[in-house]
Amino acid sequence: MTVLPLSVPRGALSPAGGDARLVVGGRVARAAARSGALWGCVFGLFVVVQTVAFTAQYDTQAARDQMAATYGTEGGLTAVLGQPDALNTVAGWATWRFVGILGLLGSVWGVLLATRLLRGEEESGRWELLLTGQTTPRRAAGQAAAGLGVGLAILLALTTLGVVISGRSTTADFSLGQCVALAATVVAGAAMFLAVGALASQLAATRRQAATIAAAVLGIGYALRMAANTDRGLHWLGWLSPLGWVERIRPLTDPNPVAVVPVLALTVGATAAAVWLAGRRDAGTAILPEWHAGPPRVALLGGPVRFAVRQTRLGAAGWLFAIAAFAALFGVVADSSTQDVDGSRDIEEAISRLGGHGSPTAVYLGLIFLVVSFLVALIAAGQVSTLRAEEAAGQLDALLVRPVSRARWLAGRLAVSCLLLGCAGVAAGGAAWVGTAGQSDGIGAGDLVTAGVNIVPPGLFLLGLGTLVFGGWPRATRPVVYAYLTWAFLIEFSGGAVRLQHWLLDTFVFFHVSPAPAGPPDWSSAAVLSGLGIAGAVLGGFLFRRRDLRAA
Repeated sequence: MTVLPLSVPRGALSPAGGDARLVVGGRVARAAARSGALWGCVFGLFVVVQTVAFTAQYDTQAARDQMAATYGTEGGLTAVLGQPDALNTVAGWATWRFVGILGLLGSVWGVLLATRLLRGEEESGRWELLLTGQTTPRRAAGQAAAGLGVGLAILLALTTLGVVISGRSTTADFSLGQCVALAATVVAGAAMFLAVGALASQLAATRRQAATIAAAVLGIGYALRMAANTDRGLHWLGWLSPLGWVERIRPLTDPNPVAVVPVLALTVGATAAAVWLAGRRDAGTAILPEWHAGPPRVALLGGPVRFAVRQTRLGAAGWLFAIAAFAALFGVVADSSTQDVDGSRDIEEAISRLGGHGSPTAVYLGLIFLVVSFLVALIAAGQVSTLRAEEAAGQLDALLVRPVSRARWLAGRLAVSCLLLGCAGVAAGGAAWVGTAGQSDGIGAGDLVTAGVNIVPPGLFLLGLGTLVFGGWPRATRPVVYAYLTWAFLIEFSGGAVRLQHWLLDTFVFFHVSPAPAGPPDWSSAAVLSGLGIAGAVLGGFLFRRRDLRAA
């Protein structure tokens, strides 16, 4: 009988005898750097493409004044993106557009990344192994926080590069200091919510609980900012929201250094609290008790399909609610947003290049449904990434030793994913109809539900592509699907704003989606995309059956 040692010699778990706490920091830094590089490219390219499109479309001061009159007084957009300032200038438009959109995306990125790399890694048991070396949880948590900082630094560097490329042009004419200030403001939300996610990871017992806590902070902050921008009498509520602090920095139009103070205080304070709390508990435990929903329920444990429904039901409900709320919100403001659409060349020309036409409301909703198509594809990417995550965590080893074949398990998961994508499209169409009901240029429920179904094929294509990569090269599943999705999104929407070569647009999935209801759905293209997705899934399943299971 072999007796295992009760202690592990220092450096046994790290290469070349390295310190265990450095292994923790190194693992977090590598993962954060990859994610920061991916999203930094997204942010930088978005800044460049949008700045080029704006300066090309609104090349005179008169055109910019007309645009500011159209969008600057639109209450729905103000609530969603923030309060504009000097919108008839490139500086004011860039601040409103980039801080409002990228700042929110960066905050979501921070929540997901921090909870995945801290509480998620600890929940899987990897931290417990690493902490058997000669280190302390507090020191390891400090190194992990530094690792998250590496990802943030890369995100900031690539965002700054994009701002410098576009901002130093003769049309924008930002100084180098202004470029750096704008980029720092854009990623300020990411910095704050990386820290909030790290703190929630010390408080919560599971990754899901940690993500829920951090997301609740983000959601409350966003709601407070929306309320502050809806009514001038509630403007003071913005000072209670982290996103409101970022909005008030206004680095290019009216700099407010006072707003930087709470941003720094929250980032530093939450990070310090997370490191301190890490030393107050044992590995695998939490400050807060784990949430228990009640007695065990086994109703959905009778087969692969029912188990897949059980695994995805909470995330699916969240996605469906978010997509329906998004579609309903923009449906509500559709009428007011299109009152001056004849003078807004941006929306009209973008949709016309994508094959859309029709009434102002139809054109506006066609653009919104193209955005929703990206969200539906994002669901597909998440579903495929979950397949790889379950394999990497060793869950498949325990499942497939039962009388469950690989083909049956994979087919069940993909069937549930396809059903989720279809429900997301129908939910978007139905919610958009509810939002536009009673408006002067309302569109029928059937047309909008059809428009929702029209945006599902790109998600099916991405699901098949991800399954193919999962079957043949499992470790590349997540990077490939998210990299393709991101690049396709940027190419599609920059193609609507600026002219690109047609052969380049043909290679990206969103270009083949008709902007319904601003035009009839292209069912032939939808069939091709769906067929390619099915073919990829079948080939991926064949490759999956012939390979060994691989851990992370």
